Amino acid sequence: MSVDVLLATIRSALPAVADPANAAPMQRYMKSALPFHGVSMPVLRRTVRPLIAAHPLPDRATWERAVRTLYAEVSHREERYAALELAGHRLYRAHRDVDALPLFAWLVSEGAWWDLVDWTASLVDEVLRTHPAAARPVVREWATADDLWLRRVAIIGQLRAKGDTDLDLLVHALDANLVGSPFGDEFFIRKAVGWALRQHARTDPDWVRTFVAARGDRLSTLSRREALKHLG
Repeated sequence: MSVDVLLATIRSALPAVADPANAAPMQRYMKSALPFHGVSMPVLRRTVRPLIAAHPLPDRATWERAVRTLYAEVSHREERYAALELAGHRLYRAHRDVDALPLFAWLVSEGAWWDLVDWTASLVDEVLRTHPAAARPVVREWATADDLWLRRVAIIGQLRAKGDTDLDLLVHALDANLVGSPFGDEFFIRKAVGWALRQHARTDPDWVRTFVAARGDRLSTLSRREALKHLG
């Protein structure tokens, strides 16, 4: 199956299931330069996932080219969401290993907004859980990258790890992005720090309390509030 056929099929399907009345509000909410068709996320997933399954790609290189093309050659933002569905589809689970991390880093830097970045972070989370030894050094470097969004992914890249959280990696990502760091005053970094701590508090609340207390004023008010949100 050619990339062109798959992408043409996805691109023609999206406007057919859109509610145009939602397009402008969606664009305003996301502060997007790209317009929307007006496809809700549940509808997009129900539409795109069977199309991806029906048009399998033969190898990793073709899959990556399809993801990059759909993400970059875009007329409406939902096409980028469809590209992320393709990146995370069950057919290509074997491709989501450490060799996919450069692709995911490109998606993050190219997307450069929270909806796309956080979705890509969930793909990185998968790689960290399935290929931890190989993936950790890469994500560790992202924590100090000259890119706010890669730093955000390094911080929130273990949200689903629970008891398997790599605490050394988490502490490194957090400490590299506290108040006084190059991006430590940015909202999306402060929010990410609090989110990562709040999520880990579900697994180890005492660890989070200790971390928060030890960081003092290096932890922003927003990060602290989010971290302790469910701890009383």
